[in-house]
Amino acid sequence: MERNQMHRQVSVMRQSLFDQGYLDEQFIQLEELQDDANPNFVEEVVTLYYRDSSRLILSIDQALERNPLDFNKLDTYMHQFKGSSTSIGAKKVKAECTQFREYCKAGNGEGCMRTFQQVKKEYTILKRKLEAYFQQARQVGPSETACRPRN
Repeated sequence: MERNQMHRQVSVMRQSLFDQGYLDEQFIQLEELQDDANPNFVEEVVTLYYRDSSRLILSIDQALERNPLDFNKLDTYMHQFKGSSTSIGAKKVKAECTQFREYCKAGNGEGCMRTFQQVKKEYTILKRKLEAYFQQARQVGPSETACRPRN
């Protein structure tokens, strides 16, 4: 496959992450911090996010198994997870985290459990999509990434 076509493919893949609502402006801000001195900056930040957030997911899972549920503890864990998700621009994950926190404030254990399944689903989908994007981007090499998505 010719190099220009591969660059276009990576660009289309990236754009689809915005068009489908998986990423927001924060991801672009991360890309703007990437430079020749650190060409894999965004991938490294996202890798750290997934490594560190897996610990929070485990903590939330364990807290949801307790009876009675400690909604304050659950909200604290989800607040941390939402902050991390926001920092990489994980738009759908962040939205689900917000919903989970609303259920915590309402003391709705069933809502928390249901929404947490959705949080994990969106988290996993985004991870898979970003892994594919970064793999493709590595094969193509550096390009002009930090550009605003089309609206």
